[in-house]
Amino acid sequence: MVERIKQFILEERLRPGDLLPTENELIAAIGASRTSVREAIKSLSALDIVEVRHGHGSYVGRLSMNALVESLAFRGLLSTGTDGKVMTDLVNIRQMLEQGLSAHMIETLDEVEVAHLRELAVRMRRLAIEGKPYVEEDRAFHIRLMKAIGNDLVTQLTEAFWQVQARVAPTLKVQDSDWMRTAEAHEEIVDAIVARDVERLQTAFAEHYEPIRRTIATLFADASARAAASEASGAAVARAGTS
Repeated sequence: MVERIKQFILEERLRPGDLLPTENELIAAIGASRTSVREAIKSLSALDIVEVRHGHGSYVGRLSMNALVESLAFRGLLSTGTDGKVMTDLVNIRQMLEQGLSAHMIETLDEVEVAHLRELAVRMRRLAIEGKPYVEEDRAFHIRLMKAIGNDLVTQLTEAFWQVQARVAPTLKVQDSDWMRTAEAHEEIVDAIVARDVERLQTAFAEHYEPIRRTIATLFADASARAAASEASGAAVARAGTS
């Protein structure tokens, strides 16, 4: 039923934000029961393909990464109890995406946008000096970088990946010195853009992600060591019990 409603939307050439037919009209159009249509609409709403506005009807959903964010955030939190691979992969993807678009950023970011980025970077350094996190400033910085490119999907992906990392980050025990180092990396990103130096910008992105990557690696190396020690201790106790 979900596929039939998706096909109906495509065949009718409905666009994001367009109003869907009423429930009775959908039942007649696709030849399904009321219960099947309602369940399908719930499923499509969970995927953001359909937006249900109570009292107003159902609409074709706009581009959204909410389902991706929820899934990745949950997997990331699960990963913090094992090997941290999901978070490592996420950080790597963010870095590769920004490094791959470095030349395009330099071409498209104008003086006004660079000034906004500079202001955010300075604010991050000030907050780091005060021993305070700068989560919202970091988000604004990276979204501005991507919005200038003019690719909505890339911007949405950046927002989604950032949200996932922001949700999981409180479990990672980031050091105060890393907040400062990351703030300085943001300033270097801006300097590289101003200098129109692609290689320098790519290096700055690598430096930006190095503290969080190191934190993840250290955290889960310690966790693995504790797990191995616990397993060895348990095995020793078991052997002693059988001797």
